[in-house]
Amino acid sequence: MVSMKHLKKGLLILMLPLFAFVTAHKFYLSVTNVNYSKEDRALQVTSRIFIDDFEKVLFERYGIEAKLATSNESKVADEYIEKYFRTKLVVEINGENAPYTYIGKRYDNDVVICYIEVPNVDLAQTKSIQIENELLTDLFDEQQNIVHFRIGDLKKSFVLIKSDTKGMLNL
Repeated sequence: MVSMKHLKKGLLILMLPLFAFVTAHKFYLSVTNVNYSKEDRALQVTSRIFIDDFEKVLFERYGIEAKLATSNESKVADEYIEKYFRTKLVVEINGENAPYTYIGKRYDNDVVICYIEVPNVDLAQTKSIQIENELLTDLFDEQQNIVHFRIGDLKKSFVLIKSDTKGMLNL
């Protein structure tokens, strides 16, 4: 007769390989939408980034504990978020750098949504729009930045990675 001790050991040995797959695999992802607003004659850009990843990069780059989406959020969080965006997100129209305005952010569960606008865009004169998105690639080698363009009837998406950070829409 098999003792209870041997039965438990046997069950543990059979179950051990299953535990190897129980740990959650962390993925690093942001989603950026680029839309053209006829009414505003502007490119409207929204970027969705996981709060915990964004806090890590703000701490690593600038040494601030942002504590985003909490009652203890750093008073300088917006300043550093904008500073980070200006170094990691570049918009070009017809091959020239397009200045943009950082409008602000809001939270949706575990994601921070950042809003940017490129004003005074004459779509009739626009031949190409390029986004260089290096968000979080300086911290996470596996980072993927998905960019969705929606300009008039044109829709195109790119998956940008550390070694390929640019996506261009030709109009």
